[in-house]
Amino acid sequence: MKKVCLLLPNGFEAVEASVFTDVIGWNKAEGDGSTELVTVGTRKELKCTWNFTVIPEKIISEVSALEFDALAVPGGFEEAGFYEDAFRADVLEFIREFDRQGKIIASICVGALSIGKSGILQGRNATTYNLNDRKRQSQLEEMGANVIPDQPIVIDNNIITSFNPSTAFDVAFTLLELLTSTENTNHVKKLMGFLQ
Repeated sequence: MKKVCLLLPNGFEAVEASVFTDVIGWNKAEGDGSTELVTVGTRKELKCTWNFTVIPEKIISEVSALEFDALAVPGGFEEAGFYEDAFRADVLEFIREFDRQGKIIASICVGALSIGKSGILQGRNATTYNLNDRKRQSQLEEMGANVIPDQPIVIDNNIITSFNPSTAFDVAFTLLELLTSTENTNHVKKLMGFLQ
């Protein structure tokens, strides 16, 4: 069984987290059955960007990167306190540990900023939120990443980054493909209505 850690900082954007729960869940139920997802929060109770409250299965202090095969990181909004948790020392070390172990790290939108802040994107290709004068892409560049501004999804070795919420399902399917196979991923896509 391949285990995915869905890391949820306070202020995360619900739609960006839900694609991972759905795609990995559909695979467990209707695909090859080889994946499961565990929600891991920075707090025992989290408030999403739009005031949706979530209770994660575990909190970050209760888990180790060794337990998982991949890490998924949604983005969030500054106004909802996302960066306060996404940039915490324990969160950044957790991300570094996944990279040290060569495990897949998949992020959507500004989820890439916590990966950049951890230092593991130094000299590596990546992207993040691409609108609003590309402020967030400039921020990621300042963290040492080689930002590919107009590419919706950027994969550099074990790290997947993307440039806005519209890429969410594609990132989740890319993660599933890396964990299983193209054939299995296409099967799940078809069942979910993404392929005819």
